[in-house]
Amino acid sequence: MGEIVGAGLLAHVPTIVLPEATRLELNEGKEITLVTGLRQLREDVFEKLDYDTVIVMDSHWATTVEFVVTAQNRRAGLFTSEELPRGMCRMHYDFPGDPELARAISGFAGKHGTWITPIDDDYLPIYYATINLWKFLGEGLPDKRWISIGVCQTGDMEDHLRLGRAVADAVATTDRKAIVIASGALSHTFWSLRELRDHEASDPVHIRTPEAREADHERIAWFKQGRHDEVLRTMPEFYEYKPEAKFAHYLMMAGALGEEKWTAPARQYGEYENSVGTGQVHLWFDRPEGGWHA
Repeated sequence: MGEIVGAGLLAHVPTIVLPEATRLELNEGKEITLVTGLRQLREDVFEKLDYDTVIVMDSHWATTVEFVVTAQNRRAGLFTSEELPRGMCRMHYDFPGDPELARAISGFAGKHGTWITPIDDDYLPIYYATINLWKFLGEGLPDKRWISIGVCQTGDMEDHLRLGRAVADAVATTDRKAIVIASGALSHTFWSLRELRDHEASDPVHIRTPEAREADHERIAWFKQGRHDEVLRTMPEFYEYKPEAKFAHYLMMAGALGEEKWTAPARQYGEYENSVGTGQVHLWFDRPEGGWHA
């Protein structure tokens, strides 16, 4: 019987894969801690924890009429971002997938009243919400499988929780030891084009509004207390600050880990930082000895 052995709400911002000299130039001569945080997370967790497959809830991949889970035996190629090709250009990736787990996830769609399709097309696009984290956490670990699941732009909070429930059932009925990553930001409003170059440094003073910054801090505190019930209860209020992808990446992870009954506290890697107006943080949730639920 499989289990989810760890989970993370992780930032994937383009700056983390820019050359070091460029990062320092953008950040007043200092390294951004989103980079150092991921390096430490790899050392502490991804190089030591016993796991088979990483499941990425990809906030950049938006489907419409169903959830889609990648089901290729292997994904390999060169990635250039349509959003920022100057900074993310011809990035090499090569990792095994997990078609058995992908099919198992889709097999629980009916039980949870949703639609999930596994797709094994080698030409299916890949997104930097997956690639950027794999570069830090997966590259050089060739036996670790990675799959991605897109958010559904027509889905609401309940739909994304249902997807997570299907993931939990699928992991439990296989022999997989899985890590779940919610890849995405907190508050997510960019500065306008004519203003944003004045707000590229990582200092949270550059978050788009003080109210958005405060809302992010409030949720980070709840995450550290294991108060996922409060995060879920106050989602309508958080929507006022436009969390990335309607926070669907987190909701999918929460659905897999018990929703309001999920009480695991977060460990933070690096600082809470700005990315041209948006709130970014790395939070890791260790599996409690007694399981994910209270």
